[in-house]
Parts: sequence; structure tokens; C-alpha cells
Amino acid sequence: MADMPILHGSSPDDTVPDLSTVWLRVFLEVARHGSFTVAARALGWTQSAVSRQISSLEAALGGAALFDRLPRGVRLTEAGRVLVPHAEAVAESLRGAVRELAALREVAGGRVRFGAFATADSVLVPRALAAFRDRYPGVLLSREEGLTPRLLDRLASGHLDLAIVSTTGRAPLDAYELHHLLDESLYVAVPAGHPLAGQGPVRLAQLADADWISGSPHPEGTLLDTALRQGFRPRIAHVVAEWTAKEGYVAAGLGVALVPSLAAGAVRADVALVPVLDEGAPARAVYAATVRGRSLSAAGAAFLGVLEDEAERIGSAVAPVA
Repeated sequence: MADMPILHGSSPDDTVPDLSTVWLRVFLEVARHGSFTVAARALGWTQSAVSRQISSLEAALGGAALFDRLPRGVRLTEAGRVLVPHAEAVAESLRGAVRELAALREVAGGRVRFGAFATADSVLVPRALAAFRDRYPGVLLSREEGLTPRLLDRLASGHLDLAIVSTTGRAPLDAYELHHLLDESLYVAVPAGHPLAGQGPVRLAQLADADWISGSPHPEGTLLDTALRQGFRPRIAHVVAEWTAKEGYVAAGLGVALVPSLAAGAVRADVALVPVLDEGAPARAVYAATVRGRSLSAAGAAFLGVLEDEAERIGSAVAPVA
């Protein structure tokens, strides 16, 4: 059996010897039973093998005898009695490490740090969190909210294990491992009394002359990129960051706004949603992003699986408008 060093000198002047976990295990067995023979039987070894391990440990500790060899059995020396609590501490530390590693493998413990963009928090993230908590109550989940570019930066720097991101924002998604969750279509939010309220899908070009409410003064890198692709530059009349505030501006007749499918279920009653006709590819895709070459923990992989399951369940509700 190969010896595995567990204590190492950190410099030439450090007097702590390299000690094998095997030596310490054998030492504790002999100390417990007061006999090389009984310890050998408990370990499934020969008595001579046990004797060699103890001799090696004594040599590594400067030659101090750890046991008095008696006619019947052995007895700890003063040096042996000093070593016992230290050997027990090492053994317990290793047992603790084994327990923690087993918990990680069985997804009974550990931590998953993830981030998500705001509208993913409307439906996808809460459902995934609830399902994950029910299945894996021993895992700690910590969440951050942010725009896709910031989340990717946090992911790359090691502050997140996984990020729920979207194709909005022109972030370099191709630099990451992407796990497709769902595709989102878009709605135009209009006041409840608007002429388009209650009608079927519209092309954004039909609203080319409208005032728009957006989270940015520029359409590039936002949901309104869709308007640019459809041949017009929307006139942004009001810059409003929060979805609930945007709804208030729409309800007051101050403009219209784009709403992604994931946020559509939370729109207030005095705002109507009109589907936007998808032309070609869906308006945006949603992914769980991880870093290429960086392994997910068992808990992280389990959370990714739950996200994919919940995204599939949500999928029919956010399917692209025909």
C-alpha cells in the first residue's frame, strides 16, 4: 500500500516531518487495542506489517519509541500519549473530508452560485428554485441578478458557477459553454384601449411611428434590436429600467414597450399585450452558460438539469408566435 503524505515541511527550516496517513491509522489501532496482534487482525494485515508501519512512524518522528513492547502486548510511552490526540485530529479531519465529498457526490450538500437576468426571475428561476429545494434541500443556492454581459464577467472570474443569460445585449456568448433552455417571442405592451389591443400578431413596423419606452436610450443591445432588424429605428420617448414602471408608463398612454414572453404573465390588467410576429429566428434565446473547461459540481449539474426541466415545462407558454 502506497504511503500518502499528509503533513509537509513548508521550508528547509521547518522541522515537521512527512507523516503517512497509513502510519497514523495503524498507530491508532495499536493504541486502541494495546496489541500489535489484535490491531493486525482488525486491519486485516499481518503482525509483521503492523510492526513495520510503527517502526517507520517512530523513525519519521526522530526515533522516539511510541510503545513499550511488553511480554503481553504493548503500552503507550509518553511520546505515544502525546501523539494520540494529534493522530485522532488528523483522522477526524480526513473522515470529515470524506463525508463532505460524499455529500457533494450525492447532492446532499455543497453550494451553487448562479446569476440570472431580470425577466428570467419572473417565471423560470422561481420555478427552478422551488423544484431544486424540494429535491436537494441540503444544497445552498446563492443568486445574483444582472444584465447578461455582467453575468458573463462574473462567471469568467469564478464568482458564479452558472449564469442564465440571453441573446439580448450582444454579449460574446460563443466564448462559453451554452445549454439551451428556451426561445422567447415578444409582445408589444399597449394601453388597454389601444386600437391594436386584442388583435392578432403584428409586425413591429406597424408601430414605427409610436413613442417607445425602453430601458436604454439606444435600441442597440436591447429588445428593440428587433425593430432595427425590421427596418426602422424606434423613437424612444422614455427611458425606464424597471418592468413594473414601464407598465405604468404604458398604462398612462405615454408609449408602448416590448415585453418578452417570460415576463408576459405578470402584466397589469390595464395593459394589453399584442404578439409580435416572429420573422425568421425567435426574438431571443435563453441559455444557461458555464465556462468551457471548468467542471460543474454535482450540485451544479443537478441545478442545470432542473433548469432544463422547468424550461421545457414553460416552453409551450413561451413558444414563438406564428
